[in-house]
Amino acid sequence: STRGIVAAISNYLAEQGCNIVDSSQFDDLDTGKFFMRVSFISEEGVGGPALAEGFKPIAEKFAMDAEIHDAKKRMKVLLMVSRFGHC
Repeated sequence: STRGIVAAISNYLAEQGCNIVDSSQFDDLDTGKFFMRVSFISEEGVGGPALAEGFKPIAEKFAMDAEIHDAKKRMKVLLMVSRFGHC
């Protein structure tokens, strides 16, 4: 991963009046990709579209795909399970 991604994201959210309540991240060594999920509360009432628009320069700087979702709105999920062992 590129140094500074976590700092850039947390600093941006703080500047927008958001409070981070949960954060997790990991590097996938097989693909060389970095994944991060952040849960935050917008204490100043900044909405998702405005946050996403303001985040674009950071996303471009780190060549990342970024999405902002409202946790109050349920997302569709597909869960697949196998009875057979893997690997």
